[in-house]
Amino acid sequence: MTKALPAPERRRPWSRRMPRGVDLALAIWLFVLETAWLVLDWMFGLGMEVWAAQGDQGRIDAAGLAHIGRVQELLIAVLILAVVAGIFRARWTVIAHLLVALLACGVLAVAQQQWAHSHAPPPGCVRHAAHC
Repeated sequence: MTKALPAPERRRPWSRRMPRGVDLALAIWLFVLETAWLVLDWMFGLGMEVWAAQGDQGRIDAAGLAHIGRVQELLIAVLILAVVAGIFRARWTVIAHLLVALLACGVLAVAQQQWAHSHAPPPGCVRHAAHC
């Protein structure tokens, strides 16, 4: 009688689910880290730079654009990490990253709305007029 060879063990990350304890620990740690980065960047990256500008509109505008760029980069990084966590079948880490992505989208929308509002032409201004 011939013996059947045992099935080879899969070494792919998606072949088995990540242990729940590791998944939760990673999810909580990354959620706190990424949310803290958003808050600290808003307070110190944007707030302190605007404060240091002392009313110089050019520096204030540059600080606002730099903040928008950093939030966009964080959003891209969080979404990439969510995909990687999905490949490793870490359900709670994916959920945490998607929550941070929603938070980053909200911060980005508010920052872009403030930028558009502060740089809108005065009401009643015609764009092709010389005084606009």
